[in-house]
Amino acid sequence: MTLLFWTARISAAAILLVSPFSTDWVLAALAEPVPLVERIEPAKPGRQYVDLDFDWRFHRGDTPIGFDPQLDDSAWRAVQLPHDWSIEGPFGPENASGTGYAPGGIAWYRKRFALSPAALGRSVAVEFDGVYENAEVWVNGQLVGRRPYGYASFQADLTPYLDFAGENVLAVRVDHSKNADSRWYTGSGIDRHVRLRLTDPLAIAHWGTFVTTPQVSDERATVAVETNLENRHDRARNFTLRWTVLDPDRNVAAAKQADATIEANSVAKFTTELAVDHPSRWSVDSPALYTLRTEVLDDAAPLDSTETKFGIRTFRFDPDKGFFLNGKNLKLKGVCLHHDAGCLGAAVPAKVVERRLRAMKELGANAIRTSHNPPAPEFLDICDRLGLLVQNEAFDEFTPPKNKWIRGRNVGRPARFGYGEFFQQWAERDVQDMVRRDRNHPSIIMWSIGNEIDYPNDPFTHPALGDEYRQTQPRAEQMVTHGKRLVHAVKQLDTTRPVTAALARLQMTNAVGFPELLDVVGYNYQENRYAEDHARFPQRIIYGSENDDAYNAWQAVTQNEFISGQFLWTGADYLGEAGQWPARAFPGGLLDLAGFKKPDAWWRQALWSDKPMVYLAASQPRDDDRSPNRRFRRWRGRQRREQWNWTEGSPVRVDCCSNCPVVDLYLNGKLAGTLTTADEQRGWRTTELDFKPGTLEAVGRDNEQQLCRFALHTAGPPRRVLLQSDATELAADGHDVAHLTFAIVDEHGFRVPNAENEVTFTVDGPVNLLGIDNGRIAGAVDYQDNRCDAYRGRGLAIVRSQRHAGAATISAAADGLEPAQITLMVK
Repeated sequence: MTLLFWTARISAAAILLVSPFSTDWVLAALAEPVPLVERIEPAKPGRQYVDLDFDWRFHRGDTPIGFDPQLDDSAWRAVQLPHDWSIEGPFGPENASGTGYAPGGIAWYRKRFALSPAALGRSVAVEFDGVYENAEVWVNGQLVGRRPYGYASFQADLTPYLDFAGENVLAVRVDHSKNADSRWYTGSGIDRHVRLRLTDPLAIAHWGTFVTTPQVSDERATVAVETNLENRHDRARNFTLRWTVLDPDRNVAAAKQADATIEANSVAKFTTELAVDHPSRWSVDSPALYTLRTEVLDDAAPLDSTETKFGIRTFRFDPDKGFFLNGKNLKLKGVCLHHDAGCLGAAVPAKVVERRLRAMKELGANAIRTSHNPPAPEFLDICDRLGLLVQNEAFDEFTPPKNKWIRGRNVGRPARFGYGEFFQQWAERDVQDMVRRDRNHPSIIMWSIGNEIDYPNDPFTHPALGDEYRQTQPRAEQMVTHGKRLVHAVKQLDTTRPVTAALARLQMTNAVGFPELLDVVGYNYQENRYAEDHARFPQRIIYGSENDDAYNAWQAVTQNEFISGQFLWTGADYLGEAGQWPARAFPGGLLDLAGFKKPDAWWRQALWSDKPMVYLAASQPRDDDRSPNRRFRRWRGRQRREQWNWTEGSPVRVDCCSNCPVVDLYLNGKLAGTLTTADEQRGWRTTELDFKPGTLEAVGRDNEQQLCRFALHTAGPPRRVLLQSDATELAADGHDVAHLTFAIVDEHGFRVPNAENEVTFTVDGPVNLLGIDNGRIAGAVDYQDNRCDAYRGRGLAIVRSQRHAGAATISAAADGLEPAQITLMVK
């Protein structure tokens, strides 16, 4: 028995007694040939990680002996991890709108590997960054671990069951048969990275390093370290523990070592403090990262070594003055982000994550809320590097579970299943593993224990809700009981960051005292309560944990010093929480599903960014009434479009946003108007022009100095496909990706804004086409196809490198148009 997992010997017959499995496994058992076995040669001495993302066999469906090492899985499909089978479809109205009408089910993954005899005597564990959901992990027929929560990272010790002279079979059963278990898209499968870890039996424990900076000044920083060591030897061991701090340029900034002893078969904690002179502070503008190297030595010979990134910084929340980073007041300009990425579903490569996070930085955002679950580890690594503050969130529900509609949107009676079924048994363990895994990230400034757990009657209720009160629902006092457990669990491991929650109905949570459990209190869409609650609870720290993009919601931040900031719903469109079929996604993002900026993203950039920018969009009224007293009333229901293709002579409303004091508009080179900040209404500057084909250009300036420009061009008929890549070279590691944007353009290269031509991709060389997306949230789709319609004249294809070098050619063709081709070098 370990802290996280239980092991047992279970036969196929025992499995059949409790589970009505299908019998399609028989076909796989008859297939040929047997798959190749990955050979692992351990490096000695020291720690070794082996990438296990490659050469898995996948079977969509259940089998009674999927764990059996003798099962012939050669007919199973070969897949690479991370892998999400839900995004493979088929999408359909028989599924739930909450998860984007995607399917779930049960599936098995199997991986064969061999360890050389040199690995004998070493401890071997497998690390999963996340498996959605109800994962069971087997090695050589032995059950070595399970984890219900699909967003939890976990490990399993394989050592007792490995064959160090022959073949080993790692098998994972994933049960997402309750595919409507969430209010948004989750994906299904081993959708995050997997690795094998080999160490000496005396080693630094998993997530066993904790670095804090309790004292920081311009002259010196104190770096406090906790190191947990695990000794699996049957005898006590003497050793030397050495800590070295490397500065951002990897020069030694501080070092210390100590001799110590650890008892047999035990875990022990060792602490020290190091001093760093003239530290470089981690901030949103200058995210300086230090490295702590921790070494375990035996007579100067290395037994184990790890490197931990951290940042030297201070922050605090003040109930009257808001948020401070390194002593400077800073408004949190945040967005909420789900973990999926359009056509890729939940299996998202790091570069795709980085592209989206860089887009958030470009908009002026400085904070991310991981709605509503712990993210993949690389997400936080990227936030550390880019200088994005993070609210790391654990759960969307306590127990009982929230309402889930099994079929369609709000059809029939809701079911109540999901994470709430496991909450009592697993919640403290899950939240503590989130903290253990992530507590060294300087980007993280808050631990969130829940999202909208106080949504009225879903499930909790209270008389304070007035007419909404439902006596048959669980009482809200239960939230306090659950919340106390979670807050205590977090504080056991980290007292350097505040605990928060995103609350939906403060009249209920105030009535039961739930906010008093929290260090910082998040208000979802309740800006109207800010002033009242600040006066009523003067020591409460309040911020907007979820807000729509309305201008007055941002004013509630800028006009109230005590409000630390806001988190917009949402940074990007995401699968799930969809409308009626065939919608698949929620459309409220600043970016669309393909990662393209919407007009409101540019508007948010004008509000948030300090870098000079200007943007133009246009729209037309629904009627032809041009009377002066109805000048803008007829624009109700319009949609801003990034286009300059209209009917000649017709009225066009031009919307401009900019952070420059003055914007000059030029139509075909002639000054057509000047817009200043005095013309702004809710952040937009607006005028009306009669359409003339050509070029409409906006030039932002400060007095007489031109700072930035943006143009809309009248596009002619579609002529060709334009293909552009954000990379010319890819690493031959099987993980690197390139984003290829495609557009339907006219003879001058201008994007045709209404073009919806079908584009077909072909790939030749050492890359794979991962997916194509056009940003549209509704309509028939097959994300496994190599064809995709353009939407508003454009789309995105994503390719991933293979593990051998060469030139890769990607072609994009559409009927009647000149095709495009691009070559990437895989090295």
